[in-house]
Amino acid sequence: MEERPETELISIPATPRVSTPEILTPTGQQSPRPPSKEAKSSTAWTPTSFISPRFLSPIGTPMKRVLINMKGYLEEVGHLTKLNPQDAWLPITESRNGNAHYAAFHNLNAGIGFQALVLPVAFAFLGWSWGILSLTIAYCWQLYTLWILVQLHEAVPGKRYNRYVELAEAAFGERLGVWLAVFPTAYLSAGTATALIIVGGETMKLFFQIVCGPLCSSNPLTTVEWYLVFTSLCIVLSQLPNLNSIAGLSLIGAVTAITYSTMVWVLSVSQQRPLTISYEPLSMPSPSSSVFSVMNALGIIAFAFRGHNLVLEIQATMPSTFKHPAHVPMWRGAKVAYFFIAACLFPVAIGGYWAYGNLMPSGGMLNAIYAFHGHDIPRGLLAITFLLVVFNCLSSFQIYSMPVFDNFEASYTSRTNRPCSIWVRSGFRVFYGFVNFFIGVALPFLSSLAGLLGGLTLPVTFAYPCFMWVLVKKPTKFSFNWYFHWTLGWLGIAFSLAFSIGGIWSLVTCGLKLKFFKPS
Repeated sequence: MEERPETELISIPATPRVSTPEILTPTGQQSPRPPSKEAKSSTAWTPTSFISPRFLSPIGTPMKRVLINMKGYLEEVGHLTKLNPQDAWLPITESRNGNAHYAAFHNLNAGIGFQALVLPVAFAFLGWSWGILSLTIAYCWQLYTLWILVQLHEAVPGKRYNRYVELAEAAFGERLGVWLAVFPTAYLSAGTATALIIVGGETMKLFFQIVCGPLCSSNPLTTVEWYLVFTSLCIVLSQLPNLNSIAGLSLIGAVTAITYSTMVWVLSVSQQRPLTISYEPLSMPSPSSSVFSVMNALGIIAFAFRGHNLVLEIQATMPSTFKHPAHVPMWRGAKVAYFFIAACLFPVAIGGYWAYGNLMPSGGMLNAIYAFHGHDIPRGLLAITFLLVVFNCLSSFQIYSMPVFDNFEASYTSRTNRPCSIWVRSGFRVFYGFVNFFIGVALPFLSSLAGLLGGLTLPVTFAYPCFMWVLVKKPTKFSFNWYFHWTLGWLGIAFSLAFSIGGIWSLVTCGLKLKFFKPS
């Protein structure tokens, strides 16, 4: 029987968008950009090193074939992950040295943000009972779908679904998966980044006014100019190469979010409540208006739990072996993160509603503090609170933009079959930052569309993971598991449509253009 060349025996086909094994993926370096001399001379043992031509050269042909067949068998049963070289060029997967700590930082940074400050607005329409019940159900629901995504990351032996779109393609089919997942995930990433520019720029303007006080010049920067300053800072920070490299920024974002969330509700409940406060839900002129306002309020709560479009990407930064799969540290970090998320969201919503009731301004907690207690709270505390919001927005911009950077570079590497140079990578990120800046200037009310954003992106968090579990795991038909996940998924789709309609109604009919900060 004719012997095949050794190079042909160990060649690995370039399969489209299949995960990269950690042993062939760099840990901290931007490989496969030209490797260092140390990397070239590295002799570290890997599970496939014994199948290399150097090792096989002294062994006879029968032994070679046995080892090659064993390697193929291990790949089939999932002990090894098949290689896609392109993954090692992309920001999500070019570094695989993540751990449970990184997972906690990233999930906290993605899960807590400015959207938490709008939760008391939803309570003003829902009241105590329905507000707390809705917030609790939403929290438990999204925590369960987070667990689903963590488990589905390596649901198929030999593959890792490193991106939300990849899992959607595997579950729904290549064409339908792209249509279902690309728009909401891109809209969530880009829409959140634009909203962060708006909120961050306006907060920087207020911080400058508080610190400068009467000494401000007669020609201060306009709001649009503050948007530009904030965007420039975001672009500078976005030059960090990959998702693991921004772990420090995610830690800063998580710490600042926890700090200012705590400061906001503590400052609110420690001050005297307004004399005309009431806890009756806001009344609307007609029953239909009441229904739409409630749907919009539920959409605000749904928007507070965005971030599932980043779960698979965060898990993709971790090494994974058959003995030590990535879902173990990922779930450990996610549990810690969502403990702190609950410790921030529930006090902000309950404490804010207790302090202001149905007098809560449409802009949320910071607007309420500035309007009701701007002269009672020391100026230094207000300045620190606004500065923490700025730091959090800068950090959140990076993690929400990373999937978009990954898509840009994936398109480039697919066309050119080579990694992005530093200049190409920087160009993509500068372009993306200024596109979001121009959208923010054209639509300065985007940060107020919490209900509409929550409705449009709700399937990513509440519906799609349930469908994916049924289609990938294939539980017994008509079993409790089967009915449970289909029911949750279709409920999520129904809520998405209802919340989106409520958000549109609130904008068109009521003119709900929320500005987070309106200085008096």
